[in-house]
Amino acid sequence: MAEGGFFKHETAIVESSTVGAETRIWAFVHILPGAVIGAACNICDHTFIENDVRIGDRVTIKCGVQLWDGITLQDDVFVGPNATFSNDHFPRSGQHPLRYARTLVKRGASIGANATILPGLTIGEKAMVGAGAVVTSDVPPMAIVAGNPARIVGYEGAGSLSAGTVSATPAEVGVNATRVAGVTLHRLPHVHDLRGNLSFGEVGNPIPFEVKRYFLVYGVTSKEIRGEHAHRSLRQFLICVHGRCHVVADDGTNRQEFVLDSPTIGLHLPPMVWGIQYKYSEDAVMLVLASDKYDPGSYIRDYSEFLELVK
Repeated sequence: MAEGGFFKHETAIVESSTVGAETRIWAFVHILPGAVIGAACNICDHTFIENDVRIGDRVTIKCGVQLWDGITLQDDVFVGPNATFSNDHFPRSGQHPLRYARTLVKRGASIGANATILPGLTIGEKAMVGAGAVVTSDVPPMAIVAGNPARIVGYEGAGSLSAGTVSATPAEVGVNATRVAGVTLHRLPHVHDLRGNLSFGEVGNPIPFEVKRYFLVYGVTSKEIRGEHAHRSLRQFLICVHGRCHVVADDGTNRQEFVLDSPTIGLHLPPMVWGIQYKYSEDAVMLVLASDKYDPGSYIRDYSEFLELVK
């Protein structure tokens, strides 16, 4: 046990004087003097940590990882073996930028084996980066990304409820409660005859508010993410009138994913619910009915702020 209450293997080189208690540093690790390491971390064999690196508490760094200047790992982050971080957008031998790009991996996020993280990105709270992914843009909180370049393939803890699993049959009108506070999934009226299909709704039933605005979202490529915000007082009713889109709703405690793939399915999002839209089909057209006119001040765009407000 080294001075300061942390464990250091006899082959490790620890030049930093700022290492938290109960941290374990294993064989052939090299930590430079300016690095700050939190408590109860586990830093595995053949890891290199440069000077301008900040590591929180209870962080696990598996074998073969290098953390360069400008990288911060918050509490409870997991970094898998041979994950690669970079900090220079245009590296040249013998040429150094005045300031390295800042990379932030937020609390509880996990990075899979052999993933590559480009410079200057933020990996959101509890996000999951799949093994071998090449991350070229910020990763939202709770998102699961995979591939090269990495794309969002799901959201942690969301599950999914598609139109096909709604308890009402297609000919019935009904309201389905969800596990997200205030969010309801609606089966809308459906009329079919020789002239075609018709679906409709009225203010009050099933739309539970007076509509003061509408907007359409369309022409979204499947890789793009819409939403990623909450509203302080606005209520919305979403209908995918053509194609398919996935919607994630999150009340700060529970989250659930919905597949809107029919004009006879509506989703009501009340205030103070974090909403995300993704996995748009190429032909998707999303109709959003809103309870008020556009007000940029009604938006909450930072997930950490949202969590604080819903406490």
